[in-house]
Amino acid sequence: MKYTDIDYYVFTDAAKFVSEGQSPYDRATYRYTPLLAWILLPTTWTGLGGQQVWFSFGKALFAVSDIIAGWLILHVLRSHQRMDMQRALKFSSIWLLNPMVATISTRGSSEGFLCVTIMALLWAVLEKRTILAGVLLGFGVHFKIYPFIYGPSIIWFLEDEGNDAFNGSKGFTLSNLTDYVCRLLMPQRIILGLTSLVVFAGLNVAMYMLYGAPFLQHTYFHHVTRVDHRHNFSPYNMLLYLSSSEISQGIPGNNFESLAFLPQLGLSAILIPLALAKRELAGSMLCQTFAFVTFNKVCTSQYFLWYLVFLPLYLPYSSLIKQPLFGITVAALWAGAQALWLHQGFQLEFLGVSTFVPGLYLSSLAFFVINIWILGIIISDIKGLPLTGKGKANNRSPAAVKKDT
Repeated sequence: MKYTDIDYYVFTDAAKFVSEGQSPYDRATYRYTPLLAWILLPTTWTGLGGQQVWFSFGKALFAVSDIIAGWLILHVLRSHQRMDMQRALKFSSIWLLNPMVATISTRGSSEGFLCVTIMALLWAVLEKRTILAGVLLGFGVHFKIYPFIYGPSIIWFLEDEGNDAFNGSKGFTLSNLTDYVCRLLMPQRIILGLTSLVVFAGLNVAMYMLYGAPFLQHTYFHHVTRVDHRHNFSPYNMLLYLSSSEISQGIPGNNFESLAFLPQLGLSAILIPLALAKRELAGSMLCQTFAFVTFNKVCTSQYFLWYLVFLPLYLPYSSLIKQPLFGITVAALWAGAQALWLHQGFQLEFLGVSTFVPGLYLSSLAFFVINIWILGIIISDIKGLPLTGKGKANNRSPAAVKKDT
């Protein structure tokens, strides 16, 4: 099996089309923003002999993105969790020295580039750089869609000197309600929302003007009706396989894959932000991402990086660290469920053994159940943090952090 991810060849082929003045969507299966192909234009540079001289530019870029994300994690731990350098380095190394992270990026997956964008977004919000946060949020959503789930958490986290809670003790008067609405529509929230919307819309308009309807179809619409059962840990895997079989035979599908977004978005974009954002923003974003990936109809190993980048910010106060044996058990079950699925997948794709039922399906369900259990643990840990009036539970004192770790 080749080390380079097949997606990297898709990226670089699309970049080659762009370098020749064509559309990146002339490359079949390119389902990303044209910006990614533009960024990877150096991979098309050739030397005197016509050979590509920097084909690995993208791999290097994604690996450097991982390092920058690690630096931002270190900064957040130092500045906002009041952690000393030695302890902060230990937790940052969970990301920086993670072999899974390094392997995925050096194989040519672009997730590292997205992860550094999200970590920069978190840093900007915590540093009260609202305009920069809006720019990063708008860019992130354009680049990969799913970061829009962070919008509700950030909006709810931002708070004026007053309290956002509706004070029913004063009675449900028009004055009381008006005051509450005014506090909700604080300047920071409006600036963040408008900035992110302008950046997102601006990028989309520019890309649409250049590439037309194929841009919208391949970058956005494709993911709503996507039927991809390969390398998919999701419990929807078997249903997607059957649906793709019907489509290939010209049989109208039931479009159930579009309904899969309902529980996923209800949990990750509404319930979790409302419950956790004012206690711990990074923790809320971790839970949102974990829920989004777990309930997604397509779940691949690359998607795990989306939530692993938040892990060093959650672990200092987690029960997984306070109870080492419990933490090891959780990690072992998470990795073991993946190994079980990969064993079934290997038999299917490399040995040609039909393992869809019961092997692959049951291993997908096992992984899903374990992830739900882990999500409950994380939510419970974050709910145990103090709720402050200004949404700054993550600014814990050094003593509190030391006690937690």
